[in-house]
Amino acid sequence: MKKQSGEILRRKAWQTLDLLHGGKQQKLKEVNKREILDGVTPAYINRRLGAIMDYAAETCPFYRERFQGVLKADDTLRLEDFPVLTKGDFLENYEGILSDVFRDQRDSLHRFSTSGSTGTPFTVLADDDKQMRVNMNFMSVMELNGFRLGMKRGEFRAWIKGKNTISDFRSFTNNLMMIDISNMGDESIRQIYDRIFEERIQVLVAYSSAITALVDYAERSSLDVSGWAVEMIFTMGEALPSSTREKAERIFGITPVLSYGNNENGFIAVSLPGEDVYTIDLYNFFVEILKMDSDEPAAPGEVGRIVVTDYYNKAFPMIRYDTGDTGIMVDRDLYEGTIPSSISRKRAIVEKKHPGKERVRKVFTEIWGRRGSLIRNTKGEPLSTHVFMNNLLNFEGQIRQGKCIQTGKKEYLLQLNKEMGAHPDEESIIASYKRYLGDDAEVTIEYVEGLPIQASGKTMVSEQQVPEYL
Repeated sequence: MKKQSGEILRRKAWQTLDLLHGGKQQKLKEVNKREILDGVTPAYINRRLGAIMDYAAETCPFYRERFQGVLKADDTLRLEDFPVLTKGDFLENYEGILSDVFRDQRDSLHRFSTSGSTGTPFTVLADDDKQMRVNMNFMSVMELNGFRLGMKRGEFRAWIKGKNTISDFRSFTNNLMMIDISNMGDESIRQIYDRIFEERIQVLVAYSSAITALVDYAERSSLDVSGWAVEMIFTMGEALPSSTREKAERIFGITPVLSYGNNENGFIAVSLPGEDVYTIDLYNFFVEILKMDSDEPAAPGEVGRIVVTDYYNKAFPMIRYDTGDTGIMVDRDLYEGTIPSSISRKRAIVEKKHPGKERVRKVFTEIWGRRGSLIRNTKGEPLSTHVFMNNLLNFEGQIRQGKCIQTGKKEYLLQLNKEMGAHPDEESIIASYKRYLGDDAEVTIEYVEGLPIQASGKTMVSEQQVPEYL
């Protein structure tokens, strides 16, 4: 594909600015890429875990109170001494987990906001170093799959003005186009394709559900994409169906990149060219797979809960964060990545021993992430699950959890778990949902104590109950 002038100019500008600051970001990015590919040493893991655990026990009231006077005889903390915490646990103990080092600087900290598929609004505060590492982490996983710094990318989201939109200046400097996916009906998808063509977007960064909708539309309409500039499709969120990946390869001539991560931490794992497993970023994270019904480690190859320790957020240390997702993790050396059949690949976990192995490399062979039922607006057009995730951010502090249930073609029930002592503005809440559901939607509110946990370990933000739509 032909490089665009805007891409080249932005790349040169970024490199120049970074050099003026000692080339720190470029060095970090290259190290991050190398460690994803080659793995990390056991010494690195022990050093990073020890550093974040000691830091948290010293500067975070929640952990300081927990470990005061109960350290082991050698004063060494172990990861298993730390509790496994869900998003709700972090919210409940928010002030205690916030580090004293940054407590008086919170207004200058970076905010990573998400509601996620659990329907619980959550904002993680992060220091400058963590923000830089998130940016370099993103660039690393992209570049490992062919991304060139400065390429024009379109990010597909349910963009909400004043909440997650970006400024015109940032859009220009980052060569980033905001593509709204609130409505994924055929007319809206056609407009998205027109924009991809007209603005010569080179990279599509989208949730898997959006890519599935794009691929399905292209197949139904026999869309000609021979003249578009797209070189890369980078998928996030829920696992991309294998059928969608195969269709994308056939229709677009591009194999979508698979990734796994969250807004709270960054990208945790990514597929590498020619593979359909997720290589884990052990440079930034320590990942555990715990049993579904206890905090005991799952056996290699066993389905379990994905629990992440973030090495580098000093403002709000996230140690043993139960992401709510489930998956299978194995040593990279136990995965045979040369078998051509994708189905055979996932089964190719073989017993091999490497007594001289110096680096740790892990992969997810399966991930069961965000699970949502497809809601349709009053015109019968499908809506992205992320509409319901992101809309909750408007009511942080009022609503703890929310779920939208479609009970009829124009009837919807909002189950809301409100914050203690809060008095939600129901009129504003209903109006915010009607923007996506339709002005003629009949929306009722029901307050609940909490939302039920699904087999995946998460609660749902949407549920479809109309027989014709199931």
